[in-house]
Amino acid sequence: MIVTGPAIIVAVRSHGEHGAIVRALTPRDGLQAGYVRGGRSRRLRPVLVPGNLVEAEFRARVEEQLAAATVELAHSRAPLLSEPLPAAGIDWVTALVAAALPEGQPYPALYDGLSGVLDAIEHAPSARGWALALARFERLLLMALGFGGAPSVDVSVRDMLRANGSALDEHLFGDRRTDILAARERLMDRLDRATQLRSG
Repeated sequence: MIVTGPAIIVAVRSHGEHGAIVRALTPRDGLQAGYVRGGRSRRLRPVLVPGNLVEAEFRARVEEQLAAATVELAHSRAPLLSEPLPAAGIDWVTALVAAALPEGQPYPALYDGLSGVLDAIEHAPSARGWALALARFERLLLMALGFGGAPSVDVSVRDMLRANGSALDEHLFGDRRTDILAARERLMDRLDRATQLRSG
């Protein structure tokens, strides 16, 4: 099995003394996982950052085997991670994809949607520029996984995000709520604080 092409990093964890296991969303082959040799090296640490776009190759002898992965940076969003609100947005949307999607199933619309949300965060770091894109992506993901989520008419972005949070909690995460939705709770807290600052 060989998968090559663009991929968006959605999760990274250390493995062994020098390596890392990366999970990335690809447009044609869905979520892919692979072991990156030297993934904790000075050269690759800035590449293996959730939200970054890479050119990747995942290679495995059989589908059940963890692939060996190689990555080359195509576009870095790492500078955004120094800003609390954009960082929280990237942290949540990548964690959502990593946790919710099954591996190896193509979701081209979700790849495009994730890319769009990340682009929106990059080009308009104020949440006013990307909160709606994030809410729509959450609904798109719920719909892609068979959990409804049709757009509501005349609902604020904040209300849409709250409704999405309830649906994600109910349908996707259940008893894993504390682990996975913690990133979303951090984001919502920062959105609330940003709103208070604008109105204060």
